Amino acid sequence: MLPAASLLMTLLLALFIAGSPVEVRNSPITLPIAKRLNTSSGAISLLQHDKARVANIKERSASTLNRRASSIPIINEAFGYAAQVGIGNPATTYDLIVDTGSSNTWVGGTTPYANTSTSVNTGQPVEAYYGSGYFYGMTYKDIIRTEYTDTITLGSGLTITNQSIGVAALSNGFSGFDGILGLGPLNLTEGTLTNEATATISTVTQNLHSQGEISQIVIGISFEPTTSKMVTNGELTFGGTDATKYTGSLTYTPLTTTYPASKYWGIDGSITYGSTKILSATAGVVDSGTTLIYIATDAFDKYQSATGAAPDSDTGLLSITLTQYKALENLNFNIGHTAYSLTPNGQIWPRSLNTYLGGSSSSIYLVVNDIGTPSGQGLDFINGQAFLERFYSVFDTTNSRVGLATTKYTDATTN
Repeated sequence: MLPAASLLMTLLLALFIAGSPVEVRNSPITLPIAKRLNTSSGAISLLQHDKARVANIKERSASTLNRRASSIPIINEAFGYAAQVGIGNPATTYDLIVDTGSSNTWVGGTTPYANTSTSVNTGQPVEAYYGSGYFYGMTYKDIIRTEYTDTITLGSGLTITNQSIGVAALSNGFSGFDGILGLGPLNLTEGTLTNEATATISTVTQNLHSQGEISQIVIGISFEPTTSKMVTNGELTFGGTDATKYTGSLTYTPLTTTYPASKYWGIDGSITYGSTKILSATAGVVDSGTTLIYIATDAFDKYQSATGAAPDSDTGLLSITLTQYKALENLNFNIGHTAYSLTPNGQIWPRSLNTYLGGSSSSIYLVVNDIGTPSGQGLDFINGQAFLERFYSVFDTTNSRVGLATTKYTDATTN
């Protein structure tokens, strides 16, 4: 029989392991992702696209059942991280946007959905709105595009059977992409089945777990700073984290209880520029579908004043001179007991991509912008791709928390 102290230690170790995401090194449950710049219509309207999405995040929070945002213009997806996902048997490969800010998985935006032996039409009309775009699935005359169940293949041989997916009869705002891989919380699917206003749709990660493919409902995401129009430089890990993608230790923070950030991957935090606090403790969200970083209007005004930046008429972004860039201080996101610092280079747009925005190749643009409302609204910052490219992120449904860690790109000077 084990001594009492040894038995207690064994039990504590077991509890620790059970409550922590599984480390996955060289796991088959990983999926490479590529960042794409959509220039199909010329210079991209990055800020318009992002602002439309930000407005929809806030509007969608106000009403679960009303997903429409008719007052928001539809702007084609500007930047997106896309994963190649197989659907059906034999599988058709679709390029799906990796989106932690929504939870429906759907196809048909560019490549048509292909019926196969595993396709089952539920007959349920479905719709989702993103501000920057939307999709409808419906039956009209001989056109049948609704919610289906089908087999999904992720990576090398990882399959999910009977996964619910939306099939678009009509979509807008997703030129160059086939749809979305929704990685947000389950509640964001509520109201998307047109005839069942309170029903939810099981997500890809939930079904991976329920079908025994992963032990916990956890997603690890690795993004990297991007300086070219298209590059495969990201990775999704399902069911755990990939310790080869970050440095040091992961630090976790509980999901916020503050509404409306609590409907998303919401966290509590404050922001300082250098040693100056520009946003007191509040709630915000981490969102892979937003390109830039957005902070409450009063915080943004303080940031603009401190950096000396001026609005650029061509791009809508803040612009700074080389002298001002050299004087930039770190922008610190204080989450839990850890400060995640965006270095001066992490605060600027990749200069090699300036002209794709309609900007000047010699200008320096900041990736921090105005969320459009003052602080105290319950959703006062959105940390988009510009933040996630500098930190490894973990979205842990099982333990209701978000994890972050530094990477070899946290202090990169590639921008």
